[in-house]
Amino acid sequence: MRVLRRVETPAASRLRRSSRTRALAAGLAAVTCGLAASGCAEFDKALGQQSVDVYFQENVSVAFKMHVRAACNNLPDVKAEPLATGVPLASAIDVVVYNTTGASTVDIARLGECLNKFSPQVEGIDSQDSSDDS
Repeated sequence: MRVLRRVETPAASRLRRSSRTRALAAGLAAVTCGLAASGCAEFDKALGQQSVDVYFQENVSVAFKMHVRAACNNLPDVKAEPLATGVPLASAIDVVVYNTTGASTVDIARLGECLNKFSPQVEGIDSQDSSDDS
């Protein structure tokens, strides 16, 4: 018995292609929305970041900077940022950065008091938050 090939009209072929296209478009739209939602969450998370940058005089040794970094790293919600890898330690610790996201003003004041103990080698501090235009 010989089976004949199914003959399609051009309209039926277009209809089937357009339904596949709609299904594909709906799937892509869902994936795009999911990615956008997760991207927004990451963006919102980044917006809430706060930090304090600590600047030293030019002649301060790496060992002293490491000492200051460790000495002031024990406050609640104030943690030294990890040092950059792949660069010389002297460059990585040029500016000590403390993550103060979630820290109270009292905790940040305590960080300032701790850093003042190492004056005049600690030249200054700068509070940053991710909404700064700088």
